[in-house]
Amino acid sequence: MDYSKWKYENNQRLKDSKKKSSNQAVKEMKYRPKIGPGDFDTKTRKVEKFLVDGHKVKVTIMFRGREMQHPELGRKILDRVSDTVEHVGKVEFHPRQDGRNMVMVLAPDKQAQARYKKQQEKEAQEAADQDENEETDAQVESETES
Repeated sequence: MDYSKWKYENNQRLKDSKKKSSNQAVKEMKYRPKIGPGDFDTKTRKVEKFLVDGHKVKVTIMFRGREMQHPELGRKILDRVSDTVEHVGKVEFHPRQDGRNMVMVLAPDKQAQARYKKQQEKEAQEAADQDENEETDAQVESETES
């Protein structure tokens, strides 16, 4: 057997095995208990994008000083995040206190993403049908006025 032929075939097998493997990283997004609505929306959109890309997301609430006395504020924020992104992901590890941080892990949910996409397409189709009906109604009214 020719060495160069063996080397080539070995490289081809390695390429094929790399194609089949999925590279799923754990991304992290850090929040604070006193986060503003704009920052919350921006960070949550980024979490949603990570989930759509197929990555797991570790959501961390960082407490400092007296904020440690009110872990319910952190849990409320984590619940809001999970409710906001429930159409693309699911909670893998529920919120738990870890020293000065509260941590929750979200994982992508392909079935939920498919349901959400189907619902969006259905709503878009209904909106297009409604616009079409309004246009035909407007044409009928203009013809009757003439």
